[in-house]
Amino acid sequence: MNAPEPDLLWPAYDHPGALTTIESIALEDRGLPGSTYDVLARAAVSWPDRPALTLLPSAEQWTRGETVSFGQLRDQVHRIANLFHRHGVRRTTAVGLLTPNAGLLPATLLAAQLAGCAAPVNPALAADHAERLLRLGRAEVLVAAGPELDADAWRTARTAAASLRCSALFALRPVGAPEPAPELEPIEGVHVAYLHVEAAAEPAELHPGVVPPKAGDLAAYFHTGGTTGAPKLAAHTHANEVTDAWMIAANSTLDSDSVLFAGLPLFHVNALVVTLLAPLFRGQHTVWTGPLGYREPALFAVFWRIVAHFRIATMSAVPTVYAGLARIPLDADITSLRFAIVGASPLPPAVRAAFEHHTGVPLCQGYGLTEATCGSARSFLHEHRRPEAAGQRMPYQQVKTVRIGSDGTWHDLPQGEPGILAISGPTVFPGYVVGHDGTGPRMDTLGSVRDGWLNTGDLARVDSDGFIHLLGRAKDLIIRGGHNIDPAVIEDALLTHPAVTGASAVGRPDPHSGEVPVAYVTLRPGTTGTGPDELIAFAAQHVPERAAAPKDVIVLPALPVTDIGKPSKVPLRLDSTRRAISTALAGLGISFADEQIRCELADGRPLVSLPPVTDPGRRRRITARLAPYDVNWAFTDPGSS
Repeated sequence: MNAPEPDLLWPAYDHPGALTTIESIALEDRGLPGSTYDVLARAAVSWPDRPALTLLPSAEQWTRGETVSFGQLRDQVHRIANLFHRHGVRRTTAVGLLTPNAGLLPATLLAAQLAGCAAPVNPALAADHAERLLRLGRAEVLVAAGPELDADAWRTARTAAASLRCSALFALRPVGAPEPAPELEPIEGVHVAYLHVEAAAEPAELHPGVVPPKAGDLAAYFHTGGTTGAPKLAAHTHANEVTDAWMIAANSTLDSDSVLFAGLPLFHVNALVVTLLAPLFRGQHTVWTGPLGYREPALFAVFWRIVAHFRIATMSAVPTVYAGLARIPLDADITSLRFAIVGASPLPPAVRAAFEHHTGVPLCQGYGLTEATCGSARSFLHEHRRPEAAGQRMPYQQVKTVRIGSDGTWHDLPQGEPGILAISGPTVFPGYVVGHDGTGPRMDTLGSVRDGWLNTGDLARVDSDGFIHLLGRAKDLIIRGGHNIDPAVIEDALLTHPAVTGASAVGRPDPHSGEVPVAYVTLRPGTTGTGPDELIAFAAQHVPERAAAPKDVIVLPALPVTDIGKPSKVPLRLDSTRRAISTALAGLGISFADEQIRCELADGRPLVSLPPVTDPGRRRRITARLAPYDVNWAFTDPGSS
């Protein structure tokens, strides 16, 4: 008897050894769809009546979700793409999306990629910042949260649409919103309307003028977190998104009947690739929570009941979500939950232990970044688990570590040797959007890609099985007297304290050691009597080495995040610098109010600006006192030096 032909699209992939077998067949021979639209069209033909998406209005109304089938989703996408085309969207034209998750947003994003290019932007950004990103993407049409969904986002969208001279501004309504809808004020020169009304007037068949994209066409621009507070627009091709979604969907632990839960915002690549495109590949049903996603406080109280009702098999979230769920009593049958996916930031061991002990559900860590589309490594279950690693590289993506010399040259390191992680393969992005010309957007990797290899900026080592062991961000290392300290060891220690809910460690400038570690924490609500001294002593007892013991612990109401919701150490590094400079000046008997000592980044290093000082002698004393600190500093008085 002849052996059965291998399934080219869905190979067995549930253990690390499968990687070699999978890669024995060339990627181009696997018959992947060419574009995200092809993925949708395939799903609509294969499972026209199967539920594709259930969109919940909110946590409090989780039983009143609206469900659309794969066939209905395709029709929605066709209608919206036809509408976009009618308002001037073409292949190299961007559709700006400024909205939290809402009922029509998944279809709208797919339609934008079908008719042109999607440019989702975080609606919580400051108005001028959001407008700058939309201008950089050159959005022709803007879709935004309407006044009922997010009044601030709607105001920002109106200003941006007028400033950018968009051809149209379409408003989204909340799921289940009652009629009639609020009237939308006109904008001179801009067509303003509700998206669901205008799209309903379009045919469900694709207009002949809407030319489906090819694999190499641009699909989306996603803004990155930005390590200096200046996010960039990273472009993705359809091939980038399709291949990465396939790598994630090719998970033998799940089948077509598995139900996923989605709570991350669709302006983030994880939500697009992991919880929209990957399920489309497999015909899987995805339940989308309300506009606030995991940030909705009421969600946690009903979360286990949602899992039980929809028989959720897996979910994708960041570590702070699992830290919160570990404290929610189990009030429902969650045996359907096979595993949970965690990404976006490193998973502290204390969070893993608390969640898995509480629920019995394993956490599977992943690793990726926007410039490599989304996912580049995945973990496995049961006997193949390696909790100390971020995961094994995904098929057809290659990884290595490099050392970058002072002259910018890259030097490959032997396998297993720590260095800067580099990735190559079909998911590496074509570049950042840096401008536009007559043919469309201009791309530039800005030095992040060399010979097809992407510099991730992460420190790691790669073992012989292709598992990535993260060692921290290259810029996050605390260097104390020439000794490298991984901030994670401090954060992990503090997170074992029963009152600590979040921790982030950074280096504080020090005239003797260059840097010393300090930590910022958040505490469980209602905590009393737990202060910095107790936490400093606790950390000193639990860190693995004396040098890593934090010199100070500062309690904050919330830890800072980037524009896309990832933890950010930049504000903390600036705050620690300001505190160090304030203390140094106090030693001279000089005191400035905190708000007078400004800190920002200059060339990746803290720049400290001080108020005008007119006394030359005082200026010399300040200069001498600050000289040992490894920071750039400047008086705001232009005449000082």
